[in-house]
Amino acid sequence: MNAAEIQALLVAALPDAGHVEVSGDGGKFQVIVVHPAFEGLRPVARQQKIYAPLQAHIASGAIHAVSMQTLTPEDWRKMRLFG
Repeated sequence: MNAAEIQALLVAALPDAGHVEVSGDGGKFQVIVVHPAFEGLRPVARQQKIYAPLQAHIASGAIHAVSMQTLTPEDWRKMRLFG
């Protein structure tokens, strides 16, 4: 499993995402997803939306670790503006 395959899974699962970025290799990946559906959700609920489409690959061992940033469009705007 590579970053492009994971990105494709996330884009398919979250078609309204404003931004999906995946990097990493060797089973360890970093994910940034910007989605309006994250508004009002707690961090764990946001993470669950990312883990759901990846679960089969995590269970198989193809993905060992995922670190993620789950942002609303406003969070993303502020992050890009202020670093």
